[in-house]
Amino acid sequence: MSWLATPSGKPGHPERFSAAAIQFCLSMKILFGLPLRQTTGFVESLLALSGLDWQVPFVGRSFHWKDR
Repeated sequence: MSWLATPSGKPGHPERFSAAAIQFCLSMKILFGLPLRQTTGFVESLLALSGLDWQVPFVGRSFHWKDR
């Protein structure tokens, strides 16, 4: 699983995170019944505890996963 998106070569703003990273965050949200902002902090904490210095996708109101 890759956390960051691979370059697509298409014009426009490149995607930053892979679909797997976003799905992981949304799975944690559903699994633990967290609001979106708390999910972001929770995933940041999980990554920090794992010793990984990765950024976390913000899956807030402006992100419409179902529309894509």
